[in-house]
Amino acid sequence: MLLDKYKGIIPAFYACYDEAGEISPERIKALAIHLYEKGVQGLYVGGSSGECIYQNLEERKATLKYVAESLKGQLTLIAHVGAPSTKESVELAKYAEELGYDALSAIPPIYFQLPECAIEKYWTEIMDSTDLPFIIYNIPQTTGYNLSINLLKKLLQNDKLIGVKNSSMPVMDIERFKAAAHDDFIVFNGPDEQYVSGRLIGADSGIGGTYGVMPELFLKAEEFVSAGDFSEARKIQHDINDIIMALCSLNGSMYSVIKEIYKLKGVNIGSVRGPLVPVSGDDIEKVEGIKTRIDEVIMNYQTQN
Repeated sequence: MLLDKYKGIIPAFYACYDEAGEISPERIKALAIHLYEKGVQGLYVGGSSGECIYQNLEERKATLKYVAESLKGQLTLIAHVGAPSTKESVELAKYAEELGYDALSAIPPIYFQLPECAIEKYWTEIMDSTDLPFIIYNIPQTTGYNLSINLLKKLLQNDKLIGVKNSSMPVMDIERFKAAAHDDFIVFNGPDEQYVSGRLIGADSGIGGTYGVMPELFLKAEEFVSAGDFSEARKIQHDINDIIMALCSLNGSMYSVIKEIYKLKGVNIGSVRGPLVPVSGDDIEKVEGIKTRIDEVIMNYQTQN
């Protein structure tokens, strides 16, 4: 299988709501086009950044639908279909296939601490439900399960498994997953704070929750890594990490800060859904400072060309 379509900068798509907090088709399409015009290689739709655990099945289907209507065939589209039950996950997977998505992805089952055989069965049933390629989403800090090499090797017997979106913090996990898999396998760097180090140790690509608010910087970081300019790559990762720390410094959710920055950019995608907390009070004014910093860093690297 040719996997080049999965390489590059792939932002995790943000949840888009109207003023009443309901899914907004217009805002979904506006965000999709905005990111497309930035030159990213794909979109990861319906994952953590998409607030999937706070949306019902029909809302998640709607987001998948409106992104596909905007960009199917123009960008690589990966549908995250992890849900509380296998039944719901399979339903989302089949719907994504109908819409023309390029691949599926899913976190492991959450809430109950299940034995690894149950996690294997869950991912296998999703893979077997469609003809689409599948990408494991490993994010142990939120799910409580860290993909084992033993389970990865078992699942690799299924030809539909093409990669792992690895969001565990130890960068060594990327190298270990690459070593355990065959050549025709993609590991996506998950933690945005370590994009450069992830790429250097073996990640083929990246999917991230802050890519969408500063795609120019991650595209530039990839340019430096691809060119072997590791000095500049380290510098831009430092700048990216300063911005990420700022995004996480306010009382609201990081995603609420990002959405307020988007409003300042002229792209209104609403706020966050509870229990995520919106930006409020004095923090509203601080958002403008973070946006200004992002703009300054982007301009700095653009003027270097």
